[in-house]
Amino acid sequence: NTGTSAFAGGSAFPSFGTGLGGTSTSTSAFGFGGAQQTNPLQAQQPQQATSNLENIASAVTLPQIYGDERDAIIAKWNQLQAAWGTGKGIYNPRGSVEFTPDNPYCRFKAVGYNRLPKTKNEDGLVSLFIKKPEAEVRANQQQIVDTLFVIFGSKPQLSVCVEGIKKLPDNLTEFVIYILERPASGPARRIPSNETTNFLNGQLIQLKSKLVVENIVPKMGFTEQALKEYLDTPQEGIHPFLWEQAKLDNPDPDSLVPVPMIGFKALHQRLKHQEQQTQAHQQRLDLIAEDLESLQQKQVNMLAKLEEYKRKHIQLSHRLLQVVVKQEISRKMGYSIQAEEEQLRVQLEKIQLELNHPTQFKGRLNELMSQIRMQNHLAGTRADFSYQMDPSLQQEIKHLLKQQQEGLKHLVNIIKEDAQDIQLMEQNLEASPFSQR
Repeated sequence: NTGTSAFAGGSAFPSFGTGLGGTSTSTSAFGFGGAQQTNPLQAQQPQQATSNLENIASAVTLPQIYGDERDAIIAKWNQLQAAWGTGKGIYNPRGSVEFTPDNPYCRFKAVGYNRLPKTKNEDGLVSLFIKKPEAEVRANQQQIVDTLFVIFGSKPQLSVCVEGIKKLPDNLTEFVIYILERPASGPARRIPSNETTNFLNGQLIQLKSKLVVENIVPKMGFTEQALKEYLDTPQEGIHPFLWEQAKLDNPDPDSLVPVPMIGFKALHQRLKHQEQQTQAHQQRLDLIAEDLESLQQKQVNMLAKLEEYKRKHIQLSHRLLQVVVKQEISRKMGYSIQAEEEQLRVQLEKIQLELNHPTQFKGRLNELMSQIRMQNHLAGTRADFSYQMDPSLQQEIKHLLKQQQEGLKHLVNIIKEDAQDIQLMEQNLEASPFSQR
């Protein structure tokens, strides 16, 4: 037997392995075990499928109803119904067959790809598909867990743990659980997925009445042998050529597996799952965008604080320099000027001369100031001329002038600060007893 979900977009896939059906001899933590009886109807299913296929072939090729040309017309009508995958075909006066999308003559078929699950049987994950909205399931999560605990026999060594809750189309919610067993001796372990699924399938009537569970699927991946069998056997209703081409066109055979889509209903179901997944991705992207916006705002605040701390650092550096100067003056009180101090005085005088030199910073600054005053005076006395300027060029000129003005202000501030520092040094040197000597 296989556990499948209807094109769940990667959330649940056909799962193969021991314990899903047939004969099982393992004893689980739920208290059931021994040999499970195989359903005798399973042996009749291949014979029924073969008989149904023969009836479909008779209906679309050679119906025997009237024994004249009307049988050919009915055959064409049956072919059309079979191609659509719907309707009822009569192949003899006493027999008819229902055409479904699974019949081999249906033309509305395709093969998509689902992501291979990475979970293992040992992880113990099982999906319960509950016919309730996600919000209601989340609100009643504890009640659902308590109900499942009672269904598992209220054994103290078992714990029902919720792995996740996912919203699905058609008012369905995927409720993923695993059972944790804590034996009296030894470490805790998870009950395998196939054992949990077998037990819950036996309690399906109780689950439907209490929790409105529509389906139970073990969330476990393929074994190598099961994957090979799945790929080597074309799915029902899919032509072998189409199945082989789908395997060749698989963009990522290590991560994706081909899945048949038969009929419009399956295609619509897959489309709804893709829309649901796209909506979930969009919600996640919105959360990431909000986080990025918050981080950007924090970065702006951090940069502002960093600039503030830089200014405080400069102020403290100046204050520290003043303290060091005063401390050095007090320490050198009564001593003669040393050679290092004389060299420092010469360097400071040299710097002062460079600043006061007509062709250096102060002279150039005075020249710029005089040119600006003259231009302002000429602009005030000049007659108005009517002319037009491109707005983009005007904004560019305005931006350049603003940059020049800010540069000049910055240069003036630097010169003023340097002049104050030099004046302070001169005052301290003049007040020093070494300069009086």
